Amino acid sequence: MLQKRKNYVEIEEDSGVLLRYFHHSNGNGLVESSATVDPTAYVEQSAYVDRGARVEAGARIGTGAWVDHNAVIQAGAVVGSAAHVGPEAVIGRAARLGARVKVGAGARVHDGATMSADAIVPDHSDGTSRTLTRPTAA
Repeated sequence: MLQKRKNYVEIEEDSGVLLRYFHHSNGNGLVESSATVDPTAYVEQSAYVDRGARVEAGARIGTGAWVDHNAVIQAGAVVGSAAHVGPEAVIGRAARLGARVKVGAGARVHDGATMSADAIVPDHSDGTSRTLTRPTAA
């Protein structure tokens, strides 16, 4: 007899909290139950969107990328493969993060900014609202 695949994946944090992730309908990536992902956003199959995070319309989350808890990916932004958007970070509208970019906790990437592969944006979790990356000139 064939077993039906579960619609969700459960992952236990180090603290013992059990998180439940569902497959997003557009791309099949994993989205934690308290996260909000617009139906038009694309979340690659091996990507994760953590608890409380928000991914807006038309955004794309690449293979192996991780959107950490309470982070925001605004409309039309692209998070490259294996990139990490730290807790409470904000990626502005139409921003482009290359592969393996690391955005620290509480950091903000400006609307329309482009970050090349392997770039690192340091943590800014001290409560200040600093824009760390400006759009590239046309």
